[in-house]
Amino acid sequence: MNANNLNPDYDAFPHRVESHAQFGTWSVRFATNDQIWSPGLFQLLGLSAVTVRPSYTLFLSMIHPDDRQGLDLDALVQGGAGPVPRIVRLVLPDGRVRSLSLRIEVHIGIDGRPIAVRGVALDVSDREKLARLRALERQQREALYLAKRVATYSVPPDRIIDFPRAMSEVHGLEYEEICFDPFMMVLAEERERFRDYSRQAESRRVHFQGTTRERLADGEIWQFRIVGVPLFGPDGAYLGAAGLKHALHLPETGQADDRLRHALEQAVCGHHLRAARALLDWSMTALAEASGLSLSTVRRLEEDGAPQSDRSRGRAIEALRAGGVRFISMDDGTIAVAPS
Repeated sequence: MNANNLNPDYDAFPHRVESHAQFGTWSVRFATNDQIWSPGLFQLLGLSAVTVRPSYTLFLSMIHPDDRQGLDLDALVQGGAGPVPRIVRLVLPDGRVRSLSLRIEVHIGIDGRPIAVRGVALDVSDREKLARLRALERQQREALYLAKRVATYSVPPDRIIDFPRAMSEVHGLEYEEICFDPFMMVLAEERERFRDYSRQAESRRVHFQGTTRERLADGEIWQFRIVGVPLFGPDGAYLGAAGLKHALHLPETGQADDRLRHALEQAVCGHHLRAARALLDWSMTALAEASGLSLSTVRRLEEDGAPQSDRSRGRAIEALRAGGVRFISMDDGTIAVAPS
């Protein structure tokens, strides 16, 4: 949502709605120079309606200097009656910065002359922050594959894979081609075998791990390890898969992202938990105490009576890891339990 979705007529929006939605409205009438700010705009700007007089000059001065171009009244009038949408940074009196979505309209009289300017300001700080974080994550993923040949990715049920675009540069293939058929990166003589292996694991909704040899754009052949793990929702519905790809001669530690780590934990079953307890010589009561879970929850996990997405499983696994046990993903799709 942005300010374009809001009507600049303040009368249509009660103050309680303004406060909840974090938006405000303002208007300037040219003939009388009457300037009106809604209570929501005062709140958005961090100003007091008791001590501050509405002023478009003041409003414009609070917008970051780099974002003011084209927003002075003369420029708006010259631009015509069409709505002006814009995302700007607002500097509050305490120094904090908010992101505002603006929608400004110039109202024209029957004689063709401008009579007023009205606008809506909507706080989109959280949305803009999320967008910046996503952009930063994309940049980091691109740099990681270019420098280290490491990538995490997801495969939703519709199979639109979000590989980093750097794969196209590294392997010398079109990005769309890689997303449509990632097995194109595998050497031709090994491609069908690995394709069949991974798709069998996907159809069975089990995790898989394998190695591939892939030719890079410069002609070099590198060996990669590919890990794919199914993801399930709280209701047990299949959500797709999370994956990790990395060159074998590079360290694996710390490369898995939260999605993959969570998916690997979902692959741990009751017999794995029992085997891990046996290695530590723990009773179910000891595991319950170490994980902060109830004894009945531990019993349910070990009897595979809990959904694969149950968060309690992760707490039990963390406790066992802290006690000195590792859960290792094997190439044949099984999970091995071993001392740390």
